[in-house]
Amino acid sequence: MTINKNEATSYKQAGVDIDAGNELVKRIKPLAKATRRLGSMDELGGFGALFDVKKAGYIDPLLVSSTDGVGTKLKIAQAAGKHDTIGIDLVAMCVNDLIVQGAEPLFFLDYFATGKLSVDVAEQVIKGIAEGCRQAGCALIGGETAEMPSMYADGEYDLAGFTVGAVERDNVLPLKTLKAGDVLLGLASSGVHSNGFSLVRYILDKNNLKFDSPAPFASGKTVADVLLTPTRIYVKNCIASIRAFPQGIKAFAHITGGGLPENLPRVLPDSLSAKIDRNSWELPPVFAWLKEAGNVPEHDFLRTFNCGIGMVVVVEKESADAVTALLTKAGETIYRLGTLELRTGEAVEIL
Repeated sequence: MTINKNEATSYKQAGVDIDAGNELVKRIKPLAKATRRLGSMDELGGFGALFDVKKAGYIDPLLVSSTDGVGTKLKIAQAAGKHDTIGIDLVAMCVNDLIVQGAEPLFFLDYFATGKLSVDVAEQVIKGIAEGCRQAGCALIGGETAEMPSMYADGEYDLAGFTVGAVERDNVLPLKTLKAGDVLLGLASSGVHSNGFSLVRYILDKNNLKFDSPAPFASGKTVADVLLTPTRIYVKNCIASIRAFPQGIKAFAHITGGGLPENLPRVLPDSLSAKIDRNSWELPPVFAWLKEAGNVPEHDFLRTFNCGIGMVVVVEKESADAVTALLTKAGETIYRLGTLELRTGEAVEIL
């Protein structure tokens, strides 16, 4: 590229299109507006966004925050040219973490970064974010779109999300009443969710599979179809269970990177361990294939993937059946995984 030093220079010539950014904001305003909830105060476009926690119905709230991304699952969305669900994953990875402390997500902000802004692609991504916010019951109140030439290859973008929730001071989870005999209920995942995709892509390469190849683990679907299944958002059903059983629901654990062995201990006291029956749930086909096709050792497998369990709820034994019935009626698939016991060895034992 030859540059004429005397030629007038604009930001657009340097690779940043302000008009495209303005067009994107114009398109996504209705998407954000559709996620408004009690406490929402502003529309997109300001330097900051206000939210009224008191109007959201809280008396003595603690704020809980979470931030996350979706990892290399982005590469599959970009390679497949399917951008309308990856935003759901972004919201899910953030809001599902808030449940662990009993918090209801109130609002969400996103960060979208790319080398050259495609308004159409960005709009699809943010449609997914808005849909995730709708599923979680939180408001999409702001975000940032960054166009950074030379930072990303053509067609690439990166995502990050940030959410804030609230919980009444006296209702923070996990409860201090956790004890031996409490029951572990597993809520089924919708698939691989948004962790372990570097290993997923390695196994695909090892088996000469492309994203558009027929999926060996799902009839009539491509590999990308299955792997891009959005992360399940558990917020509304879990919050409903807390309100129905304020003493019976004692803890939640969001099963993300690290799997069951590393996420459950984060909500348990040192005196207790989780004893899980490996036969209490069936490994979904995509995981069974990944394990066999990748020849992944059991230890690594359980620490990399959710293996079909996206959330664990710890409940008092007397409430286990009623909580199972409530969550099942709400649309969750529930597995009775095991119990808490006095710790004599590892924090999590999967037998």
